[in-house]
Amino acid sequence: MTDTKLKGAIFYGRVSDIKQTTVRGDALHSQERTCREYAERKGYEIREVFTDTLTGAHTNRPGLQAMLAYVRKHPGIIIIVDHSNRLGRDVLSYLMVRQEIKDAGGILECPVMDFEDNASDQLVEHVIASVNQYQRQHNAEQTKSRMRARVLNGNWVLQAPVGYRYERVTGRGKIMVRDEPVASVVQEALEGFASGRFEKQADVQRFLQDNPLFPKDKRGIVRHQRVSVLLKQCLYAGYLEMPRWDISLRPAQHEPLITFETFKTIQDRLAGGVYAPRKKNVNEDFPLRGYVMCDDCGTQLTSCWSKGSHNKYPYYHCPKRGCASYGKSIRRADIEGQFEELLQSLTPSESLFRVAKMMFKDLWDHRISQGQARATAMGAQIPKIEKQIDQLLDRITEVSVPSVISALEKRIGKLEQEKIFLQEKMATAPVPKTSFDRTLRTALTFLSNPWILWRSERLEDRRTVLKLAFAEPLKYQRERGFRTADLTLPFKMLAGFSGEEVGMARPKGFEPLTPRFVVWCSIQLSYGRVIA
Repeated sequence: MTDTKLKGAIFYGRVSDIKQTTVRGDALHSQERTCREYAERKGYEIREVFTDTLTGAHTNRPGLQAMLAYVRKHPGIIIIVDHSNRLGRDVLSYLMVRQEIKDAGGILECPVMDFEDNASDQLVEHVIASVNQYQRQHNAEQTKSRMRARVLNGNWVLQAPVGYRYERVTGRGKIMVRDEPVASVVQEALEGFASGRFEKQADVQRFLQDNPLFPKDKRGIVRHQRVSVLLKQCLYAGYLEMPRWDISLRPAQHEPLITFETFKTIQDRLAGGVYAPRKKNVNEDFPLRGYVMCDDCGTQLTSCWSKGSHNKYPYYHCPKRGCASYGKSIRRADIEGQFEELLQSLTPSESLFRVAKMMFKDLWDHRISQGQARATAMGAQIPKIEKQIDQLLDRITEVSVPSVISALEKRIGKLEQEKIFLQEKMATAPVPKTSFDRTLRTALTFLSNPWILWRSERLEDRRTVLKLAFAEPLKYQRERGFRTADLTLPFKMLAGFSGEEVGMARPKGFEPLTPRFVVWCSIQLSYGRVIA
């Protein structure tokens, strides 16, 4: 039996989850209290306390390793645990810990069982270790089964992505709901990348970094990896999948932040390789950078801050050696001032907006009728896709080659996504996303004076002006300023009408231009909702 003359003792406790020390009760203190009562009865003095909040399936626990190191320095010390499963819930791991304690000269004791070297006690100990392992594995299997069942029903069970939080709902358990105002920030970032408002992942990263509402890491930084995960998360589209549990893409129960069509657009853009980090904070100071070319050589103008004797000064310049304008700086105030004059010159006369309004109304009605026809056509495609899926599933059961099975599963996955896409389009195609008045106001506000949006001081708004007003990069000559700009279709059309021609714009001769003009306004001017 244990030599009761040894008064020195230590306590080791373990729980598998830190929540067991807070939310679910103070389990570690309960273990310690039991062991201290045992030590008091035996006449031991607890000199050190070691604890872990990790699973007992492995031995690389900091508290356990610290305890073993202490035992090696104090041979003959007594280790008290409230149950053998605190040392480990895996047979192999448990036996390894027991051997290490024995080799270090420690003496293991427990209030509910004996650790002796005789055959009977060792048999009981080994049986209990096997039972502990079985309980751990069985609990894990039950937990996974319950979690998988919830996922199959459309409920996410892992950590909620940024923009969502869990909320307990009576009769449904914990359900993900929008976590405002972060959800709106994430929605703006995703829709902005899909629409082209943010050209690259780096633009999304800068947008989130500059937004005080978006959570940052411990250093106050939004990492590029986090942006990449955010853009690839199908949960934001109201769908979920979990390949490791053999759960394919399916509708989820939570409210989506974006449409599945937007999500698919994002994935297509990512597949095209749009990530290319740029110099930080340069474009905020020089919004025309990348959109103005040197008229002498056709190279994009670059920009810099030049240090003077008393201050720093902003300049644009041509970076190409051998160019006549190489090394000759252009003051930022000069080039951006001339650009603002160019924008103000695009303002058309008031009489032209009557034409634009009639064109909008005609096409608006036409698009609504077309949407109903498209919904009917898409509905006819869904049974065909379902038939293809059934045929592929039948083929999977007939083949045994892993590579063929994998290829068929990928094909089924693509068909499932196509089916989801069509179902979503059917639900939204006949109904416009916004009212006619709002769409008209948004388009005409920009067309009437794009300079107003340029003066918003937001880099995204300024980039939107450059995309929507100019079909090609602007050319700039140091002595003469901007060359003739290649405008986008609406500004070309509005600039081409005179007051007399407006009255003749209604006959059929004008009709072919109507769809091109209004489609451009209604689609292109929806970039990131920056005008409405």
